[in-house]
Amino acid sequence: MAFTSINPATGEVYATFEEHDAAEVDRRLSLAKDAFEQWKHVDLEQRARLMTTAAELLESELPVQAEAMTREMGKTFAAAKGEAGKCAMTMRYYAEHAATLLADRTIVSSGSRSGVRYEPIGPVLAVMPWNFPLWQVIRFAAPTLMAGNVVVLKHASNVPNAAIAMENLFRRAGFPEGCFVNLLIGSKRVADVIRDERIAAVTLTGSEAAGESVASIAGSVLKKCVLELGGSDPFVVAQSVDMDLAVPMAVTARTQNNGQACIAAKRFIVVESRAEEFTERFSAAMGALVVGDPMDPATNVGPLATKGQLEETRIQVAESVAKGAIVTAGGKALDGPGYYYEPTVLTNITGDMPAGCQEMFGPVAAVYVASDLAHAVAIANDTPWGLGASIWATDDAEQRYGLENLSAGMVFANQMVSSMPELPFGGIGRSGYGRELSDVGMYEFCNQKSFYVA
Repeated sequence: MAFTSINPATGEVYATFEEHDAAEVDRRLSLAKDAFEQWKHVDLEQRARLMTTAAELLESELPVQAEAMTREMGKTFAAAKGEAGKCAMTMRYYAEHAATLLADRTIVSSGSRSGVRYEPIGPVLAVMPWNFPLWQVIRFAAPTLMAGNVVVLKHASNVPNAAIAMENLFRRAGFPEGCFVNLLIGSKRVADVIRDERIAAVTLTGSEAAGESVASIAGSVLKKCVLELGGSDPFVVAQSVDMDLAVPMAVTARTQNNGQACIAAKRFIVVESRAEEFTERFSAAMGALVVGDPMDPATNVGPLATKGQLEETRIQVAESVAKGAIVTAGGKALDGPGYYYEPTVLTNITGDMPAGCQEMFGPVAAVYVASDLAHAVAIANDTPWGLGASIWATDDAEQRYGLENLSAGMVFANQMVSSMPELPFGGIGRSGYGRELSDVGMYEFCNQKSFYVA
């Protein structure tokens, strides 16, 4: 099997890599195991120096790394530069704060001294997706490495170039061999790696089906796993909304990464008194976006990552329209080479259509009308997912109502949901369990060892 990088802007193959055979996988897992036995004893100051060096390298190569991402999965060049910069910022954050985050925590008890220590557990397998090919890796790898664990990466099969680039980055920064190893293997071989005694735990960002599979396999061998899965995030527009703020942010929230983000706003739920204005302005703004070459600075929305992703989006919209959804902007794939789909707004949504019951992983927005804020929140919570949610209101009482009653792992007020190193990232329900980022994410793969001195 070969791993192929296809430029989604043109549909052309530009790089091919051979799959690692069983012997190479075994060699790399042994490297990781041996590296952990040394790395766990390296002091935090030295870990921080190496992580800072990696961040400096990435910052010095932003245009190169960004162009590679754009060529491989189609995000705009501007978005790719932002992603690479965010990676470097997060690496610096953990380099600067790990000593504080990992310090022993004192707990008052009947003993003379007691508390909690945070110790590494071993090589952690990361099964990562294609939509943020650097960020998804770094937001796991930076805290994991700083905690004293080592990383074994199985990246998405359509972004092998990104996987190799990350492995090379840490090697060039001076991390000992085996601290970050990349496995070029297909999804059918992941189960054997999870079961391998050299792997201590696993984290996955991906589909619900993949999450079910990984959780089942990890559970069968009693290994910890963290799952960040799908989402259908609600964007709740209240009576007191600042429309001049909400409309452009709604466009950005839905079309970020060409609409291919688990935390992208997907369902726009508007109270009836503001629905007509919001829908008209939102539809006009979505329709005005420039779709085209992701390397062109004038482009707002690039292609979807794969031909399959384009076809799925086309089918979801067509079936929704057939069941009564109304198109107020966009609504079709673009002719010509590449995997382009128009930014689209659908209204008159019902629960039996794909737009009402499936995750839309493309630049397609579903607009709902609610009688009042309580009804809007009820619609927002009527979903099996619970990753992120946002409430758009200037009134304090409406903001509090949204923050307290929206069921999700993350709720933002007057800001699109985003990830940042300071806050835990993750969801509830079908969106998975466990957390990434912050101190909470770092502790997921630590032995939180209680100690007590009589």
